[in-house]
Amino acid sequence: MSETVVVAKSENTHWTKVITAKKRLLDLHLRDVWDYRYLIKMFVKRDFIVTYKQTILGPLWYLVQPLITAVMYMFIFGKMAKVGTDGVPFILFYFAGTMLWTYFTSCLESCSKVFTVNQNVFGKVYFPRLTSPIATCGFHIIKLAIQFILLAVIFLYTIFIQKHQINISLLALTFPLIVLWIGILGGSLGLIISSLTTKYRDLNILLGFGIQLGMYATPVVYPLSELPEKFSWLAYVNPMCAPIEYFRIAFYGAGHLDSSIVLTSLGITFVLAFFGLVLFTRNERNFVDVI
Repeated sequence: MSETVVVAKSENTHWTKVITAKKRLLDLHLRDVWDYRYLIKMFVKRDFIVTYKQTILGPLWYLVQPLITAVMYMFIFGKMAKVGTDGVPFILFYFAGTMLWTYFTSCLESCSKVFTVNQNVFGKVYFPRLTSPIATCGFHIIKLAIQFILLAVIFLYTIFIQKHQINISLLALTFPLIVLWIGILGGSLGLIISSLTTKYRDLNILLGFGIQLGMYATPVVYPLSELPEKFSWLAYVNPMCAPIEYFRIAFYGAGHLDSSIVLTSLGITFVLAFFGLVLFTRNERNFVDVI
């Protein structure tokens, strides 16, 4: 079905901009997303207000959940199971892993539900649909930033109060790229899943189960150095291994990461981003009829 929407016109009935239905497979209309960037800001603000408008602690919940989780991991995996952390203090090691994994899963889950959550808006008003998953990933960046501030406080406490030597490197300056890397990875995978779940709703059940299993295949509660040699292939097929281990190398000076693992992760991220955009663009044309 072809549709033409008039955006604006001059006094001489000369159209200044015309939006037409996408017809080609690779016609992603990414420029439209930039033109509607103000809408992304509005969506981020909306999500923040709606989520914590009637809560007691508000954004402090961003800190409570990962902190409690990190403390639990510290006792279970650090104290009881005696899993090594490459010399990094337990709280720093587990909090960083929890923080990055939570950011990834939040982007993944939010983008996987983008069609079903926004079906009423998508069916009534025109705007680039891609702005919605981008906005939800932007909202999760706010959560990550707040958690990173707490991590910085713990980091400084460990260095100056506990006198623990931590070798932070200049690679820490690439932290925004790590955030972008994980956000694209989680968001792209979420777009692929959202395109499938418009027809097959039971895939949402598998998603929650897969996320739980995926955490144990990712160096969240253990470093890659603790991964047995026979399972070393997991570092290549799981694209989240590289950014988490890279973060620990950059900020803690601990761990080891082969360049081949990094390149493989970046390659998988690029492929997922490409297929995610293509599938999302194809499904946005007729998802209303399916849902």
